[in-house]
Amino acid sequence: MRRTAAVAIAGALLLLAGCQDDGDGGDSAAPSTAESRPASVALTPSDGAVDVPPATPLEISVTDGELGEVTVTDPAGAPVPGSVADSPEDAAVDVWTPEGDLAYGTTYTLTAGASGADGEAVEAVSTFTTVTPAGLSTPDIGPLDGQTVGVGMPIRVYFDEPVSDRAAVESHLLVRSSAPTDGVWSWFGDAEVHFRPSTFWPANTDVTLHADLYGVSFGDGIWGERDRTISFRVGDRHVSIADAGTHVMEVYDGDRLVQSYPISAGSPENPSRNGVHVVTELNRNRIMDSSTFGVPADGPGGYRTPVEYAVRISNNGEFVHAAPWSVAQQGNTNVSHGCINMSTERAAWFFDFSRPGDVVEIRNSVGPTLGPTDGDIHDWTIPWDQWVGGSALR
Repeated sequence: MRRTAAVAIAGALLLLAGCQDDGDGGDSAAPSTAESRPASVALTPSDGAVDVPPATPLEISVTDGELGEVTVTDPAGAPVPGSVADSPEDAAVDVWTPEGDLAYGTTYTLTAGASGADGEAVEAVSTFTTVTPAGLSTPDIGPLDGQTVGVGMPIRVYFDEPVSDRAAVESHLLVRSSAPTDGVWSWFGDAEVHFRPSTFWPANTDVTLHADLYGVSFGDGIWGERDRTISFRVGDRHVSIADAGTHVMEVYDGDRLVQSYPISAGSPENPSRNGVHVVTELNRNRIMDSSTFGVPADGPGGYRTPVEYAVRISNNGEFVHAAPWSVAQQGNTNVSHGCINMSTERAAWFFDFSRPGDVVEIRNSVGPTLGPTDGDIHDWTIPWDQWVGGSALR
């Protein structure tokens, strides 16, 4: 009986304890463990990291708390201007971005504070050093900024050092155009890469290249020196077909045939190259000199001849130009050293009509197809699947 009474009394005590009022009309409850956990802050790069690419995102991750002030200071302790935003890849991570670029070979300190649910403030600090390059590289780019070009002009990027990490570099060459295209980069060796669509650019298109190469490793200790942005316009569609078999060149402005001129192309001994050529240069007056490709001007087969209205279509010496001495052969016989000969009047019209990037396609010559040994723009003679295969990202 004493044991039964003791159990009853214990039960009554528990009941009373469970019904105690907390003073606000509600039941009291013990604080949860989650509410009492302190905040923690993780930083990337980690403290003591070295050889950090200066374009690496500075990431802050806060657990069980709210992010507070974030600062980055240089070696002298001076604040580096920047701002914090959500990471586009991970909503749980914040990224600090500098207003300018972090420098190479420099030590920075990243400090981030946070307040936890327990009311306590915490702070994390990471001191890291950016990479010191063995060398810096800024590529040359064509077309030039602000230029208007023809529909056949590829974007060309030339590096002064071999690029061993082509994929890293290519992934930072971003092309935007007002008329979307299927354009792809293709490498010409380890120091040159070109961009073109599968067919000619759409006429009257605005194109911008963002070469965001600062802080990018080219490989072998070479890093990008700076970012560059190049904007150009693709103008009207000018495509000419020079037929060495019929000895006629048809000139199209858009879809409209505007001229059909008799021509003389390269002779059987010095044939013109077949395929799509791209206009690269226009000279009102020029000296044609055979010594530039290894034949002495005063030797057998050599020449040094002044010409007018010279429109360069390849770097192997092919031009469309005035040749009054071959007017009798124009329209019936190929007698040039590889150029497209016209009368002076017709060459003058074509000179005024042309701009760099216009297309001149040579057909039915007895010569070979334009290729790598003929200069820097034989892009349109490369089949599309082969072109795509030249990308480091495919």
